[in-house]
Amino acid sequence: MNLPENPRIGIVGLGRMGANMARRLQDKGYCVSMIFDSNPEAASAAGLGCPIASTVAAVTQAADVIITVVTDDAAMRRIFFDHTDALLSGASGKSFINCATISPSLHQEIEAAARAVGASTLEACMASSITQAREGTLYLMCAGRRDVFETLQPILAALSTKCRYVGVSGKAAEVKALVNMVMNINTAGLAEGLGLGDALGIDLATLRAIFSETGANSRVLETDGEDMQNRDHVCFFSAAHAAKDSAIALSLAKQSGVALPLSAASHAQFARMVERGLGELDKSGVAELTFLGRSGD
Repeated sequence: MNLPENPRIGIVGLGRMGANMARRLQDKGYCVSMIFDSNPEAASAAGLGCPIASTVAAVTQAADVIITVVTDDAAMRRIFFDHTDALLSGASGKSFINCATISPSLHQEIEAAARAVGASTLEACMASSITQAREGTLYLMCAGRRDVFETLQPILAALSTKCRYVGVSGKAAEVKALVNMVMNINTAGLAEGLGLGDALGIDLATLRAIFSETGANSRVLETDGEDMQNRDHVCFFSAAHAAKDSAIALSLAKQSGVALPLSAASHAQFARMVERGLGELDKSGVAELTFLGRSGD
């Protein structure tokens, strides 16, 4: 496949990640030719100064490369396979970079459907948050045809500081599920450690410092520990997404015959948050279930 010298880029999904990726691409001199969100107000609020499509098919027509950043399998099926309005309509020669955390099998299904109409796809799963999207420092795990990955390198490089090719279609989604599964276990475990420490009357700033200097250290301690203590749960990665991603990992484990008791337990915690209406809190909000006197049992 060949990429035009100055490719037009369309964005589907103008949430916190998609909007900031669009801003980053504009900063790097790319033409963001058209955007779409199922919530038109979100597309307008992004303030990108480019045309807002009323259909996803219009994005395909207006772009050479379409980046999708949607929430889940249902949203992904809707934009690719809807009978009346789909990204694959008139998609011959177009390339899709799909960044959503969805089921590996759906990435494979989309790749096959795209190939049937003369288009190409690449998974570009993100292990980063909103700040990294804006700064172009995403960590990307990519999968699909190797030649598609190589061709799209300039765009991927504009969005990321680390970009790994991990294999054929579906493999990036598998790796992303494992990354988030382990992150979610660490997050739930940290919330329990700090919650118990608080109940025992231990100074939490001291406890966090000791955690950082011992085997209790983790990246989650750095990003979420103080927020758990201070109940500052401004969303960078939501509890609802944590629940969704752990569920994907558990589904893969079931298919593979592998028991994951820790993943099951952490998934249950994030699912409880969603049930209690706390799903839009940052994942650090799982501490609300473990600290005495908060919303936990």
